[in-house]
Amino acid sequence: MKQLLTEREDAVPASVRADLEHIFRAAYPKVVGVAARVLGSRDEAEDVAQETFLAFGRTNVPAGEAIGWLCVAAAHTALNHLRSGRRRAVREEAAGGAGDAVAPDVADAVVTREEHRRVRAALSRLPRKQAVALVLRHSGLSYAEVAAALDLSPGSVGTTVRRAESALREELNRGQSSE
Repeated sequence: MKQLLTEREDAVPASVRADLEHIFRAAYPKVVGVAARVLGSRDEAEDVAQETFLAFGRTNVPAGEAIGWLCVAAAHTALNHLRSGRRRAVREEAAGGAGDAVAPDVADAVVTREEHRRVRAALSRLPRKQAVALVLRHSGLSYAEVAAALDLSPGSVGTTVRRAESALREELNRGQSSE
């Protein structure tokens, strides 16, 4: 068994962190959760998590700070995916035109999906620090963990999150009035 581990370790390029597998196993569910909260799709969240861990594997972030770094990176990457997805959707709508009627039996699902889309679009328009703080806090990270991840004082996390929630409501209201 020891020989197998040694051979496997030899197969890992020197540029990849030795502790990556341990950190991956410990942090993967939380990283996927943060990304899923932003994106609303587990499949897309897993793609974001993969990108995030690939980037992490090339860093020198201490293992004790890994979870914060990974959660912030996942939130940033997911927000970037949201923004690029919104631009793609606008291009696809313009190219494809509108017109398909929605069957009444799926109306509730469409309304819910549309509401989630509106919230994600509004979230992507928030200042990045506010959006990340909001996502991290609502993903279950404690004030201390959010503070460490965003280099804030623990006392300012609550204020940042409240401001982010207020800004999100404003964005949602602005989106409704323009529709």
